[in-house]
Amino acid sequence: MEMLNFALMSAGSLFAIINPLAAVPTFFAMTPQNTEAERMKMARTACMTATAVLIIFAATGNALFKVFGITIAAFQMAGGLLLLLVSLDSLRARRSAVNETEEEKAEGASKTDVSITPLAIPMLSGPGAITTAILLESRAKNLVYDGVLLLLFILVGTACYHIFRVAIKKAPKINPIAMNITTRLMGLILAATAVQFMIDGIKKAFPH
Repeated sequence: MEMLNFALMSAGSLFAIINPLAAVPTFFAMTPQNTEAERMKMARTACMTATAVLIIFAATGNALFKVFGITIAAFQMAGGLLLLLVSLDSLRARRSAVNETEEEKAEGASKTDVSITPLAIPMLSGPGAITTAILLESRAKNLVYDGVLLLLFILVGTACYHIFRVAIKKAPKINPIAMNITTRLMGLILAATAVQFMIDGIKKAFPH
């Protein structure tokens, strides 16, 4: 039961912070002259790259903490605060500046291939997503949990690609109201996850 709770919480928070639905309109705005095949290729490359980035940071996050003298408790509290800020924008159906800035959008619009930057980094695997990946790894109790988390990274990355794929093929039929509702729901999930991370950090910092 505990493993299932970990898997569900991890999957929900990862998907909510990456939020591919909110990235779709920006992706279309950056690729107005590209063909469907070119957009598909960029989306596939971006999702694979973002997945790899999150896996790498999840695997090396604890080592980086030791190098910089940062405790898990401090990172959980700071990371929770960062995710809470992102969730507040999601609750208002807005793409957070933590994920990408207006300057990055403008730069992407002038590029012929936006798959690596800014789509994969920082839109899909930005500071918020990387923070989430590291925090989830800090909650993994053993190698089995690590394996579950690795599988979830791959599954969420695959789900992101399929969302882009459907959006590219069905762009004229996408309902913006439905997208906004979904974004707000994911924002609520992310807000709850952020608060839980902060509670965990406080408990570790002040165990008594």
